[in-house]
Amino acid sequence: MGKGAHKRVMTASIAAVAASVIGLSGCAGGGSGGAEDGTVTLEFTQWWEPELPDGALRSLMDEFEQQNPGIKVELLSGPYSSTREQIVAGSASGTLSDVVGLDGGWVYDLVQQGAIADLSEAMQTAGYDDSQLASQVQVDGATYSIPAVNFSYMLFTNDKLLSEAGVDEPPSTRSEFLSAAEAVTEKGDASGWALPLSLESPVGVQNDVMSWNWASGGRMLANGQPDLTNPDVTATVDYIKQLNDAGVIAPGAANLKEQDKVEEFTNERVGMMISSLAHINLLRENNPDLEFSVSPVPVADGFSGTPGVTFASWGVGVSSQTEHPEEAWKLIEFLMSPEANASLATSANGFPGNVNSEPGFDESDELYKAAYEAWQAGEPVNEFNGLPVAEQLMRIFDEELQRSLDQGQPVPDTLAAINEQWTTELSQS
Repeated sequence: MGKGAHKRVMTASIAAVAASVIGLSGCAGGGSGGAEDGTVTLEFTQWWEPELPDGALRSLMDEFEQQNPGIKVELLSGPYSSTREQIVAGSASGTLSDVVGLDGGWVYDLVQQGAIADLSEAMQTAGYDDSQLASQVQVDGATYSIPAVNFSYMLFTNDKLLSEAGVDEPPSTRSEFLSAAEAVTEKGDASGWALPLSLESPVGVQNDVMSWNWASGGRMLANGQPDLTNPDVTATVDYIKQLNDAGVIAPGAANLKEQDKVEEFTNERVGMMISSLAHINLLRENNPDLEFSVSPVPVADGFSGTPGVTFASWGVGVSSQTEHPEEAWKLIEFLMSPEANASLATSANGFPGNVNSEPGFDESDELYKAAYEAWQAGEPVNEFNGLPVAEQLMRIFDEELQRSLDQGQPVPDTLAAINEQWTTELSQS
């Protein structure tokens, strides 16, 4: 599909989503005005609140409001994929909330649409010292999103299902993973692994597919250009196809979204998934009886290098059309303060975005302890972060991978097609 055709498809899709979301919510996004008494209410759209312990984000907002009389915060919360849809719709219709949670893969497109504000200017105006920030997501040298919390992606295993299948410990290699997935599937009560490949939200390419490649030291780019046909990526996709051919992947993968994957694991319909540490709280809350472990993503048999650890961030940005840019920046500044950022990261089981934050991790929490050890032993990797049209690149990969899994397209042909399309997309961005 040419770029022009692609743009028409995306425009139609955005318009449909916008109409749907506006129709459902009526007042989703849009930024709020000031009240007669001068109080400003900021709308803050994010997917964070459902993944945090009950009341954790609201408590932080209450603290912000106490420190900033005259500013109120209304949280607009939902699952990750619906939040993305709401932000896409808000961007298209000019009704984006004042403050928005951002995935790094969304930033480039939102900047091209003029939807989010230049935070470099906001920091300069406020005299803010950005050396305390662990990272910033920039486009053409300007910051548009600040990662507030960083999360590693790990292998989650259902201890009960694995034990019943005769698997004593989480797999650490690809062959061990295949054997464990087959054993769980053969028991008949659950599938071995959940793989979300919904084209509507193609983030599974990053989190659930490319994480295998990065874990074993592979890369998908060379000198900033697509390198999808290299031996490491080929071996990764060959392995995914091997899992598919073995029948260990949960049914309906082509339509499965990120939250569907977590629900499948929560309800013990799959034995294993690769997911964010942010989901630990959600799993414990939704199924207190669930017994699960967290461990590094298995590596290729014989691999002995430093494993790559996939990570994602909860970024935060500001609508370019907000009527309250100063108040919106105050909220970001509060979220990135050492104390508030430490509290947010601790509640989320993540790693803080402020280098001066000292999260109060519970060392008696074996899940977090294991994840933190894996994080320290590995190398953080996410080649999609800051990449232009990142989501479209994932969608292209997703479409071709599904042709390989469902229609038998040879893996070399699949990767050659992805490489060619990625090269075209990046040359036009």
